[in-house]
Amino acid sequence: MQAIETSAVQAALDRFANQDVFIHLETTNGAYAAHRQEQTMAVCAFIRNGLVRYQRGTVAGIGPYRVGLKMEQGWIYAEGLTDWELDEQGRLLMAGHDSDGRLAIALELSTEPFGV
Repeated sequence: MQAIETSAVQAALDRFANQDVFIHLETTNGAYAAHRQEQTMAVCAFIRNGLVRYQRGTVAGIGPYRVGLKMEQGWIYAEGLTDWELDEQGRLLMAGHDSDGRLAIALELSTEPFGV
Protein backbone atom coordinates (compact mmCIF):
# COMPACT_ATOMS: atom_id res chain seq x y z
CA MET A 1 0.00 0.00 0.00
CA GLN A 2 1.03 3.58 -0.53
CA ALA A 3 0.07 6.88 1.05
CA ILE A 4 -3.26 8.20 -0.22
CA GLU A 5 -3.03 10.51 -3.21
CA THR A 6 -6.48 12.06 -3.38
CA SER A 7 -6.71 12.43 -7.17
CA ALA A 8 -5.77 8.78 -7.75
CA VAL A 9 -8.18 7.51 -5.08
CA GLN A 10 -10.93 9.75 -6.49
CA ALA A 11 -10.39 8.28 -9.96
CA ALA A 12 -10.60 4.76 -8.52
CA LEU A 13 -13.81 5.59 -6.63
CA ASP A 14 -15.31 6.96 -9.84
CA ARG A 15 -14.59 3.64 -11.60
CA PHE A 16 -16.80 1.75 -9.15
CA ALA A 17 -19.71 4.23 -9.14
CA ASN A 18 -23.15 3.31 -10.49
CA GLN A 19 -22.63 -0.44 -10.42
CA ASP A 20 -23.15 -3.21 -7.89
CA VAL A 21 -19.97 -3.59 -5.83
CA PHE A 22 -19.00 -5.65 -2.84
CA ILE A 23 -17.82 -3.73 0.19
CA HIS A 24 -15.59 -4.62 3.09
CA LEU A 25 -15.69 -2.06 5.91
CA GLU A 26 -13.98 -2.67 9.22
CA THR A 27 -13.02 -0.52 12.16
CA THR A 28 -11.33 -1.72 15.30
CA ASN A 29 -9.45 -0.76 18.37
CA GLY A 30 -10.55 -3.95 20.11
CA ALA A 31 -7.51 -6.21 19.94
CA TYR A 32 -5.12 -3.35 20.68
CA ALA A 33 -7.11 -2.03 23.65
CA ALA A 34 -7.57 -5.52 25.10
CA HIS A 35 -3.92 -6.41 24.56
CA ARG A 36 -2.76 -3.36 26.48
CA GLN A 37 -5.45 -3.90 29.12
CA GLU A 38 -6.50 -0.30 28.71
CA GLN A 39 -9.58 1.05 30.40
CA THR A 40 -10.84 2.05 26.95
CA MET A 41 -13.81 0.00 25.82
CA ALA A 42 -12.93 -2.28 22.89
CA VAL A 43 -15.01 -1.44 19.81
CA CYS A 44 -15.31 -2.90 16.32
CA ALA A 45 -17.58 -2.71 13.27
CA PHE A 46 -17.36 -5.21 10.43
CA ILE A 47 -19.18 -5.88 7.16
CA ARG A 48 -17.82 -8.13 4.43
CA ASN A 49 -19.36 -8.73 1.01
CA GLY A 50 -22.20 -6.31 1.47
CA LEU A 51 -23.57 -5.53 -1.99
CA VAL A 52 -24.02 -1.79 -2.57
CA ARG A 53 -24.43 0.68 -5.40
CA TYR A 54 -23.32 4.27 -4.95
CA GLN A 55 -23.85 7.24 -7.24
CA ARG A 56 -20.89 9.26 -6.02
CA GLY A 57 -17.76 8.50 -4.08
CA THR A 58 -15.76 11.32 -2.52
CA VAL A 59 -12.36 11.44 -0.88
CA ALA A 60 -11.71 14.48 1.31
CA GLY A 61 -9.42 15.83 4.00
CA ILE A 62 -5.75 16.59 4.35
CA GLY A 63 -4.76 13.30 5.95
CA PRO A 64 -5.89 11.10 7.43
CA TYR A 65 -8.62 11.14 4.82
CA ARG A 66 -12.31 10.35 4.75
CA VAL A 67 -14.26 8.62 2.01
CA GLY A 68 -18.02 8.90 1.56
CA LEU A 69 -20.13 6.79 -0.77
CA LYS A 70 -23.47 8.44 -1.60
CA MET A 71 -26.15 5.83 -2.18
CA GLU A 72 -29.73 6.36 -3.31
CA GLN A 73 -30.99 6.39 0.27
CA GLY A 74 -28.01 7.19 2.44
CA TRP A 75 -24.27 7.24 2.91
CA ILE A 76 -21.41 4.92 3.75
CA TYR A 77 -18.63 6.86 5.42
CA ALA A 78 -15.10 5.95 6.53
CA GLU A 79 -12.70 8.31 8.29
CA GLY A 80 -9.05 7.90 9.24
CA LEU A 81 -7.78 6.44 5.95
CA THR A 82 -4.05 6.79 5.29
CA ASP A 83 -3.09 4.23 2.62
CA TRP A 84 -4.48 2.70 -0.55
CA GLU A 85 -3.87 0.46 -3.54
CA LEU A 86 -5.56 -1.05 -6.56
CA ASP A 87 -4.53 -4.69 -6.30
CA GLU A 88 -3.88 -7.18 -9.11
CA GLN A 89 -7.57 -8.19 -9.02
CA GLY A 90 -8.72 -4.60 -9.59
CA ARG A 91 -10.01 -4.15 -6.04
CA LEU A 92 -9.75 -0.75 -4.37
CA LEU A 93 -8.19 -1.28 -0.95
CA MET A 94 -7.98 1.59 1.53
CA ALA A 95 -6.78 1.43 5.12
CA GLY A 96 -6.03 3.66 8.05
CA HIS A 97 -3.04 2.82 10.20
CA ASP A 98 -2.18 4.41 13.52
CA SER A 99 1.25 5.83 14.39
CA ASP A 100 2.40 2.32 15.39
CA GLY A 101 1.34 0.88 12.02
CA ARG A 102 -1.69 -0.96 13.39
CA LEU A 103 -4.85 -1.23 11.32
CA ALA A 104 -7.62 1.03 12.63
CA ILE A 105 -9.98 1.08 9.62
CA ALA A 106 -10.33 -0.64 6.25
CA LEU A 107 -12.62 0.20 3.34
CA GLU A 108 -12.42 -2.02 0.27
CA LEU A 109 -14.46 -2.20 -2.94
CA SER A 110 -14.61 -4.99 -5.52
CA THR A 111 -16.79 -6.14 -8.40
CA GLU A 112 -16.31 -9.73 -7.13
CA PRO A 113 -16.93 -11.01 -3.59
CA PHE A 114 -14.03 -10.92 -1.15
CA GLY A 115 -12.73 -14.29 0.07
CA VAL A 116 -14.12 -15.46 3.37
